[in-house]
Amino acid sequence: MPIYEYELCDDKGDCKPCGGPGFTLRRPVSAKPLDKCPACKRPVQKIISSFNTPSILKPLSISDAKKAGFTVLKKTSKGEYERQ
Repeated sequence: MPIYEYELCDDKGDCKPCGGPGFTLRRPVSAKPLDKCPACKRPVQKIISSFNTPSILKPLSISDAKKAGFTVLKKTSKGEYERQ
């Protein structure tokens, strides 16, 4: 379930129930975007936020893949594979 960030549209101070000028919510993708704060009912807008990606990708070794539960196959001939 994605995390969405929202901020208050007006500059009339912070929302005390949600803890500041903005808040984050876990919502299903199919849910309609919020237009009001669930706590104080003031108008909000969804803001662009960053996402988490690994900074360094290393190739998996055969032993790492097996430890993670993957089946490792080796090609023996055209269209034929065997387990390693």
